[in-house]
Amino acid sequence: MAPRIRLARTGAKGQPSYRIVVADSRSPRNGRFIEILGHYNPRTQPATIEVDSEKAQEWLNKGALPTESAESVLVRAGVINRTTRASGGVDVK
Repeated sequence: MAPRIRLARTGAKGQPSYRIVVADSRSPRNGRFIEILGHYNPRTQPATIEVDSEKAQEWLNKGALPTESAESVLVRAGVINRTTRASGGVDVK
């Protein structure tokens, strides 16, 4: 199956933070992953997003598909263009 770029939840109960990971689409949300691309903390003001852009672009070029939530985080981080996101395709900067 194709790899997916998605969010893996970390943090305590009621205090979520997330890792942006590349994982096989069949593995569970917090299960085995291939590589960590960065971190996302929605609890800070503004939300903290740390992404290794080169690694993310490399995985997108290899065909990894981001989930909706991971895609919105990558758009906010500036890794994916906002214009092609609306058309359904993922465009790498």
